[in-house]
Parts: sequence; structure tokens; C-alpha cells
Amino acid sequence: MENIPHAGRSELLTRDSLALIMAGGRGTRLQNLTRDRAKPAVYFGGQYRIIDFTLSNCINSGIRRMGVLTQYESHCLIRHLQHGWSFLHRQLGEFIELLPAEQRQRHSLWYSGTADAVYQNIEFIRIHRPRYVLVLAGDHIYKMDYGAMLAHHVDSRADVTLGCVEVPAERARDFGVVTVDDGGRVIDFVEKPARPEVRVRPGEPCLVSMGIYVFNTEQLLDQLSRDAGCSASAHDFGHNILPEMVDSAHVQAFPFRDLHRPDQPGYWRDVGTVDGYWKANQELLNSPPELDLDDGLWPVWTHRQQLPPARFVRTGPQEPGLAEDSLVSQGCVIAGGRARRSILFTHARMLTGSRVEQSLLLPGVSVGPGCVVHRAIIDAGCSLPEGTVIGVDAEADAQRYHRTPEGITLVTRHMLVARYPHRDRPRSVSG
Repeated sequence: MENIPHAGRSELLTRDSLALIMAGGRGTRLQNLTRDRAKPAVYFGGQYRIIDFTLSNCINSGIRRMGVLTQYESHCLIRHLQHGWSFLHRQLGEFIELLPAEQRQRHSLWYSGTADAVYQNIEFIRIHRPRYVLVLAGDHIYKMDYGAMLAHHVDSRADVTLGCVEVPAERARDFGVVTVDDGGRVIDFVEKPARPEVRVRPGEPCLVSMGIYVFNTEQLLDQLSRDAGCSASAHDFGHNILPEMVDSAHVQAFPFRDLHRPDQPGYWRDVGTVDGYWKANQELLNSPPELDLDDGLWPVWTHRQQLPPARFVRTGPQEPGLAEDSLVSQGCVIAGGRARRSILFTHARMLTGSRVEQSLLLPGVSVGPGCVVHRAIIDAGCSLPEGTVIGVDAEADAQRYHRTPEGITLVTRHMLVARYPHRDRPRSVSG
């Protein structure tokens, strides 16, 4: 295999691989955005769901055998996968298979950890007999060629390879912190340490795991079976499987690089908090954006509804419909309103005199006449009554909605119903 050209070699490796995508997380730090949907099903970038980025990475890398492990509030996620990801050809060995948590003869509980989730689907792995298994988080925003990671895994003769990025030490406590030797072999792994800064020199970044793993299949099955028999284990990759393998196997780090500029670190965002989610969406509005959605070489696939083009309507001499430095999706109508540095997701509407700045209007949002929305996230299906002001009075916002430490206001349908109990209920939006 060493003599095969890089492109052809990666194709052979991806064909012999199976991807398992972890998509059952609650995403509690996203507050009410994940009240009725799993974190991977949260909307992103105008017309996508978060999971679309991981699935697109698989498709673009040449991995066409995927299992999606679901658990928490999975209905809208399953519907999205059925509607938007049914184009693979089973007769050609391509598939996305849903693997929901369920009570079985041997397992009476739901998934109790990430490793347990994979263990409960061990027969799925055995049926398809891959040489390599990729375990992927379904709730991050990034573009990555898994073929390059597989090649790195094979070249280093590793048992498991971790995708890794550098983050400031003060943020590293939210991740698995990795220490490597000069050859990139992992010599220490600690999941979410209380004091990650003690593992690096002052001012240096920490190397952390992206939650992306490549396993040799037999090694993975052995580790999962051993872990399942340990009653003291939390059955989690970060807390149990990986730290144990550092001591007993060859664990290798794969530095994540930009797809088109290998000398640069890759763009990767864990949109696990409301502030982080708002920032990652806002970064799409930069010029040029750090994450290019208009990338014909590495497209992001999703379910696309049949919707009309966005409309910009003048409702009076002084009320043109305008959008500046914004993303406006299909089916949107800006009738006499003005949007600046904002993202309007599908079917969003702004009416006469409304002003929206540095905000996200998720699908089906209606902003009534004379409303002001500043540095806010308005959840899907919300209808703001005429004259509503959000993002101007921090104290009032904190009482009525959810206000983040960095001053972002999150508004959901349930909050509006509580504030306006006598109004008609906001219209329902799928997911």
C-alpha cells in the first residue's frame, strides 16, 4: 500500500472504513435551544443542521458507510436524516443507518456513555466487517478529510488515532487534554482536567482531542468488551477507553490542518454554549469567512426544501427592505425591515420598521413591525409582537428570556408563551 499514490491510497482506506457518529447528546449548555431537539439537530448557518458538517465530511472523504447513534430528543434529527440524507445507494454498499438507543435482552438501559453506545452496536460493526472504525462527534462545525487521518493512522502503525487541535489553556478544561512525544505519540490523556494549564508552559496553548477517533477494528472490539465487563467504568471514551489505551497500546495524535492550506490549523468549533453558537454563526459573516460555505471542492450537504428566493420589499418611501453583511436564506421576506450582520434562516420574516442587528433568526421566525433585535438568537417558530425590543435592556432581557455572560439574548417559543399568555400560540416549525 505504501507504493499507491496518496489519492488512490486514501480511497482504499475510506472504502474499508465504517463511521459511527455520536448524535445522542443533550447539549444542556445550549439551554433552551436543545429543549426539544438533540444538539446535532440544532440549526446552523441559515439552512443547515450541525450534524450536516460531520456527515458531509464523511461523504466528501469517500466514507459511504455510516451509523448514526441517537438517544435524546431524536425525532427531528431522524426526520432530517430521512429527508436529507436518503440519496445513498444501498445496493452499492452505501448507507446511513440509524442506531437509536433501545432496551434489549442483554442491555436493559439506555446508552450510559459514549463507549457503551458503540458497544451496544457491536454487532453492527461485525456485520459490516470494516478494517477501520471512525468514531465521530456529530455536534461540531468543521471540514476535515478523514482519508488523510486514516493514512496518518496507518503510516504510524497506531491502534487508535485522535484528531487534535490547539486551544488556549483557559478553554482546555472543556476537552480531553493530550500530551505527545516528538513523534506525535500520545503519552498522556486527561479528560476535562480542572487545571489544564499545569500541563503546558505559561502562555502556550493546550493540545486537545476533537472527539474524532480512528480505531483498528479488532482493537476497538477488544477494548469495548473489556470495558463493558468493568463495573467501575463510566463506559466513556474520554474518561476510560483512551486513558487506558495510552498505557497499553499505541495512541497517535493527528494534527488537524486546513483542507486547502495545510500549513494552517483547521477551522473547528465546538458550539456547545449559546455564546459559542452565536459566535460561530457570526464568523460566517466575516470577509472572507473562516469557514467557507461556498466551497465547491468540499460542499456541505443538507436537506433543502423547495422554497422561493428571498424577497426584499419596500413598504413605504422610507421603508425599503434591506440586508447588509448578512446571510438571507430561501423563503425569507424582508418587508420594510433592515438586517445588519445577521443570519436569517429559511422562512424568516421582517416587517415594516423592524431592525435586526448581529442576530440569528432561526427558521419560521416573524419579527413584527417596529421591533428591535440586537445581539440575539430567536428560536425557530417565534413570532415577536409589534414593538418588541430585545437586546437593549440587559436587566429586562434577563427577567424575560435567557441572557448569556457575554450579553447574547436567547428567545424561544416557550418564553414568549410565558410572557404573552393570551396571544395565539407561535406557529410550529419542524424541529
